Amino acid sequence: MKELSDFQKSFLLGKGAGQKLFTQNEFDSALTIAKAEIMTVAIHTSKQAVMIEREACAELIEKLAAEEKEGELSTAMKNAAEAIRNRIPSQRQ
Repeated sequence: MKELSDFQKSFLLGKGAGQKLFTQNEFDSALTIAKAEIMTVAIHTSKQAVMIEREACAELIEKLAAEEKEGELSTAMKNAAEAIRNRIPSQRQ
């Protein structure tokens, strides 16, 4: 992650304007919180993307199973689709 330049820190801390907008500690604390929030959103979004892809794969296998005659292969494909959906049950919503 890119660190802020001295100019950016000076601007955000208000040193150039003769009035501080934030103390260094307030700035560092807010930056830490912002980074944590960004990571939380990134992790949640990544999990959602994986679930969407998993569901698409399961649907594809079910479509292929429907094109097969009823039998062992069709049943195995349907079971595989359900296994894909349930790969990590705690992620299902």
